[in-house]
Parts: sequence; C-alpha cells; structure tokens
Amino acid sequence: MSTDRDVSQKYGATGSRRSRWARAAFAALSGLIAGFTALCVAELVAAAVRPEAGPVAAVGGAVIDRTPPAVKDFAVRNFGTNDKLVLQLGILVLLALFAMAVGILALRHRRTGAAAVLVFGVVGAVSAAGRPEGRPGDALPSAVGALVAAGVLYLLAGRLAPAAAPSPAAGETGGGVPDGGAPDSTVQGSTVQGSTVQGSTVPSAFDRRGFVIAATAAAAASAGAGLLGRGLQASQLAGAAASREDITLPPPASPARPIPSGAGPDIRGLSSFVTPNKDFYRVDTALVVPRVDADRWRLRIHGKGVTRPVTLSFQDLLKRELVERDITLTCVSNQVGGPYVGTARWIGVRLATLLSEAGVRPPSKGGSADQIVARSVDGMTIGTPVEEVMDGRDALLAVGMNGEPLPFDHGFPVRMVVPGLYGYVSACKWIQDIELTTFDAYDAYWVKRDWSRRAPIKTQSRIDTPRPFAAPRAGTVPVAGVAWAQHRGIARVEVRVDEGEWHTAKLAAEAGRDTWRQWVWEWPATTGHHTLQVRATDRTGATQTDKRVGTVPDGATGWHSVVVDVP
Repeated sequence: MSTDRDVSQKYGATGSRRSRWARAAFAALSGLIAGFTALCVAELVAAAVRPEAGPVAAVGGAVIDRTPPAVKDFAVRNFGTNDKLVLQLGILVLLALFAMAVGILALRHRRTGAAAVLVFGVVGAVSAAGRPEGRPGDALPSAVGALVAAGVLYLLAGRLAPAAAPSPAAGETGGGVPDGGAPDSTVQGSTVQGSTVQGSTVPSAFDRRGFVIAATAAAAASAGAGLLGRGLQASQLAGAAASREDITLPPPASPARPIPSGAGPDIRGLSSFVTPNKDFYRVDTALVVPRVDADRWRLRIHGKGVTRPVTLSFQDLLKRELVERDITLTCVSNQVGGPYVGTARWIGVRLATLLSEAGVRPPSKGGSADQIVARSVDGMTIGTPVEEVMDGRDALLAVGMNGEPLPFDHGFPVRMVVPGLYGYVSACKWIQDIELTTFDAYDAYWVKRDWSRRAPIKTQSRIDTPRPFAAPRAGTVPVAGVAWAQHRGIARVEVRVDEGEWHTAKLAAEAGRDTWRQWVWEWPATTGHHTLQVRATDRTGATQTDKRVGTVPDGATGWHSVVVDVP
C-alpha cells in the first residue's frame, strides 16, 4: 500500500521533469531574444556607420571571400541570383541555433552564456573590419549588438533561476508557498514542487510571469531599435535615390546604330534581343547593394605609367563625349546553356580616351602597365588588360543602361563595360578607383581565388526553345536560341538531332560583333525521344568545342543539348 511519502516522491519527480523541460524551452527562447537583440541593435548602430557593416552582411561577406571556387560555382548553378538570399537565410538559421544553445548554456552558467554571445560579437566585428573594403568603424555594430545582447541574456537567464525553499521537518506537511513561485501541486499535504520531505531543500518553480514580462520588454525594445535603424538607413539612402532620379542623360555624341528589324525573330520562347533591366542577370558578391550618391561620387585614375593623374566627378563624365553601344555581357559563372548572359544598350565615356589623357599607353606601344585594377566602393577589385581596353573596342565607363541611368543593382552611378571579356575581368560595378599596374605586381579579387588573370569570352550557343523535356507535336518545330562570341561575332550556328548530321540554322540579322545573335532551325520532328544539340562558329572560323569543362578557371565549354519527347 502506497504511503503519502511514496505518492509525494512520484508526483514530485514528474513535476520536476516538467519544470526542467519548461525552463530549457524558456532558456532557448531567451537565447533567441538575445540574438534578435544583437541583430536589431547592430542595425541601429550600422545606421551611424554604414549598412555594409551589419553583422549578417559582414559575416556573409567573409563567407563569400573564403568560399572555394567550386562551392561558389555550385551555389550560382543551383540557386542562381538567389544565392545571396540563401546565404543570408543560412546565416540566420545558424545564428538562431547558436542563440538557442547559448540560452540553454546560460541556464546553468549565466556568465559563460553571456561570454559566448560576446565571442559571437567578436566574430562579426573581425569579419566586418577584416574585409577588403573594411574600415575600423565597421566593427562597432557587431560589437555593440553583442554587448547589449549579452546583458539581455544574463538578465533573462536570471529570471529562469528557481528560488530555493526549505522543506518541512520530518513528519510535518508543507502546505506553505515558497518564495519565488507557487508549488505546482500537493499530495496529501506534502509539497511536490518547492520542497521535498525529510528535511531537504529543493528548487521552487521559476518566476514565469517575471520572465515573460522581461522577455517581452526586451523583444519590443529590440524591435524598436531595429525599426529605427532601418528607418535611419532608408533616409540616408534616399539621397542616393534622389540623385539618380535627378539625372537626365545627355544625348550621345555617337549614338548606337538602330537594331536591324530582323535581329529579333518573333518566336515563342526565344530570348528578346535586348534584355530588360529588370531581367538582366546579376552576379556579384555584394550582400548589400551599394547606394552611391552621384553628387558625391568621384573617380580617381592613377598608377604606373600615369603621367597626369585624374579625378573625375559624375558631372565631369556627363559633360564629355558620350558613346552609345549595344553590348552583350557574359558572366564566367555561366554554365553551358546557362542564363547569365544578356544584351543592353549602354551609354558612357570611352575608357581608352580617359586613359590616354592621363598619359597611359598600351604595352604594344611601350606602356609600362599591362593591368587596370578597378576598385568598387564595396572593395571588389577587377583586373583588366590594358591592351584590350585600348585596342579600339568600345570599352566604356557606362552611366546609362537601356535609356536610363544605371540601376543600383547594375552599378549606379558608374560601371565598366568591356566587350569580349568575362565580367570578372572587366565589368567593375560601383567603380571609384582605377589604378594602372602590372599582372605580376597585383592579383585582383578573383585571381586570388584561382580564376585566370585573362578571360576572353568563349564562343557559345544556347537552345531557348523547345525547353528541356518539352513535348512538341510531330511536324515542323522551330528550334531557336542565341549564340555569342563578343568582339569576334557569330558566323554560323548548327543544330543536330540524336547525334546525326549537322544542319545549318538561319541566323537573324547581325546588330554588331559585340552582341549575341539569334538563330532558328525548322526541325521536321518525328515521334519519339530526341536529343537536340547546338554549336556555333565565330567569325575567326573557330567552332566551339564539344569538350565539357566547368566554369573554373576561365569559363565553361561544351555543346548545349536539350532532351524532348515528341508524342
């Protein structure tokens, strides 16, 4: 037969387990609130420093800087232009897990848990200040955010500490309520939570009400700080947006030729000849898109072989002779058949003219510098061959794209555009500095990460329609797509079915050798499972190779293929 003591011990153990689980859950919540506090306070401090100094952007940027090329290639291939969003979400998930773990740690070791938060702050501070464009002040948001978060965690962990209460003496009942909280239940007059029998002392329930009040206050204050920080940053960025809206691009002294009427066949599924700004690919390392005020922007040209250093404002560029050209850009991360290629009508100043005025000569004419190192406001460095920029091609410092000032995502207020070179060696966005040097003296950002120093765009072609695994009906099916070999031009495109003979496709009118060219072949489709392949030949007579290689170190090669089923 059970005694009162047996029942008390049974229910006391159950209540104790429930209380421990409850405290652990609230401890994890306290860690999440502390992490939220760190981010919100850092957001507020970043408003006084600069948006790029925020902890998520700083840690994410550090991750990107240290990501091996193969991993970066995987991210771009699988997540496309959403790779930065995936990275940021991943950082937030890891932060949440870390915060919960630290919260549980603080349940038993308050000081150690608070110290762990400070360690995380140090990581963010070092990441921010240690980036290529890092400034000493960039460490402040992470450091201050972590310091406040450590205090919040210490406070909340204290609210989870149970109060101790002495048990009644042997033979007495414990009907009283211990300090710090009410007993969960009593059985036959013996206290289950808050004391045990036989004169021992046990923890009472923690102050749930006090914890909820403190946690709610901390979360609300943190949210307020975060919203205030966002508001301040938005007001600061409004100046850059206003400067863009106030720009009226002058008419170019050298306008682009009209696009031939036959350059863009009206075929369903075929890419448009000109890529709208909203659809133009974006591949870069900027987690926070720089917002530069055009009125404050300056460009410095200096370095080896520069006899007359130059500093230019945005208005200085607009007063110069502007050139307008249709140019196709291609990212080196573009896989065979990939989407990271597009054509726009750019307007800008000839870079070769600016360099010549600064006294620069290409190596072929005795110049001492063979590399241009372009630096972006976000710290990116792009190394471009001087010879190619000054060989007569339309290398531009672009200020406009498709009839409007550059969008912020694409480099406002000024970016480089060099036909025939992959973007990572030519297309510096948000440019603010041009230094003349040599390839032997300096390795730019991507070269340090195992990409080639020189990277002319390789001849490539892509099938846009039919799409992979499409089911076109038997009969005449238009197989159409685009081909590109910038600064060489496309001479021929061929298509074959099931590794049969090659058929010459009909080329659309050529808008220029610096743009892609559209093509179509009328396929007499028959019932069955088929593989379509395409290859292009440029105007030098070189036909793209069938050898499949990845994007590293200087661009992918191979024939694009599409599998279809004709019912």
